[in-house]
Amino acid sequence: MNLLNLWDTIESYLFPQLEELLTEELNKKEREFIQVCTLAELDQFVFELEWKRVGRKSKDRLSILKALVAKAVYNLDTTRSLITYLESAPTLRRLCGWEFKRNIPHESKFSRVFADIANTGLCQKIHEHMIITNCSDRVIGHISRDSTAIEAREKVIHKYVTKAKKPKKRGRPKKGEEQPKEKAVVERQFDQSFKENLSGLPTHCNKGNKRNSNGYSSSWKGYKLHIDCIDGDIPASGILTSASVHDSQVAIPLSQMSKERFTNLYDLMDAAYDSPSIHQFSLSLGHVPIIDDNPRRGGIKKQFEPLEKRRYNERSSVERVNSYLKDSYGGKAIRVKGHRKVMAHLMFGIIAITANQLFKLV
Repeated sequence: MNLLNLWDTIESYLFPQLEELLTEELNKKEREFIQVCTLAELDQFVFELEWKRVGRKSKDRLSILKALVAKAVYNLDTTRSLITYLESAPTLRRLCGWEFKRNIPHESKFSRVFADIANTGLCQKIHEHMIITNCSDRVIGHISRDSTAIEAREKVIHKYVTKAKKPKKRGRPKKGEEQPKEKAVVERQFDQSFKENLSGLPTHCNKGNKRNSNGYSSSWKGYKLHIDCIDGDIPASGILTSASVHDSQVAIPLSQMSKERFTNLYDLMDAAYDSPSIHQFSLSLGHVPIIDDNPRRGGIKKQFEPLEKRRYNERSSVERVNSYLKDSYGGKAIRVKGHRKVMAHLMFGIIAITANQLFKLV
C-alpha cells in the first residue's frame, strides 16, 4: 500500500474507530505507537517467532512484540517498568492486545520472547523491510554516516580470538627479496563480500575511545553503533560492533548494506573515514564521496569547496538520529547483555524513529 494512502486510511478511519472502541481519545504517544506498528507491519514477521521447544505453543507473540515497540516509544528502561505501565494504561494495553491486567504475561515470558527476537535478527528484518518498501523506488540524495557510543552493563572481554595469521620469517630478508606488506582492514574489505566483511568485525564488549569535533576525548565500556542516515533524518542501515572498532572499518560494510536497499548520490562522512579505499569504493558504486580531510602528521587540512561544504552540512542528520535514539528511544538504557540482545534493543528504537520520520515526510 502506498504510504500516503496508508496514512489517509489511518487518519480518517483507524483513529476514529479506535477512539470509539476505547471510549477515550488517543494521546500523542498512543498515536505514535499506532503509526509505528502499522508501518512496521509486525504481523507479517510473527511467524519467525514460532515455538520451537517441547510443549505447548507460545501465545501472545504479536502482543509482546507490540509491547516491546511500546517500550521504545515510551522510553521505558526495563521490562518490569513496561509491565507496570501497561497495568496502569488500559488504552495502550488494549492496543497491544490484552484486555485485562491479568492477561499480561510474566516478565520471564517477555525475556524469552525477546531472546528469540534477538537470536533471529527479527528487528533487523523488520527495519530492512520498512526501508526497501518506502525508499527503494526513489533516488536518495545523501547518505550521512557516523557512529555513536553505546554503554553496556557487562564484563569487558580484553582478549579476542582472531583468525590465525601466517608466521613471519625471522631475520632480515635476503638480497632482492621483499616481504609482502600486510593489507589494512579497509584495504582487504574492498575485494570481499558483505558477509565476509561483516563476519570480520569484532562484536564483543570492550572499551572504546572517541574524540569529538571539539577535540575532547571520551571513553566508555560497551559497543559502537554505526548508522547510515538518509535525507529526512531516516536511519536506513545499522551495524553494531565492539567499542574499540575504528569508524573507517565499518564504512565499506555499511555501503554494501545500503546498496541493497536504495540508490543514493552522495556519501557524507567526517574525517575518521578519510581513507583512499573508502573514497575508491564509494566511487565504484557510482556515488560522490564528500569526506572531511584528515591532515596526518601535522599536514595542512584541505578545505571544502563552497558547494561541497553546503552538502557536507547535511551530515548533521545522522547526529540528530543518534540524539533521538539516546534521548527518547532507549539508547541510553541498556539493561541486556550480549551483542545480539543489545542490537535488538537498539533496533526497536531505530524502527520507531524510522516510522516517525517517514510519516513526517507525508
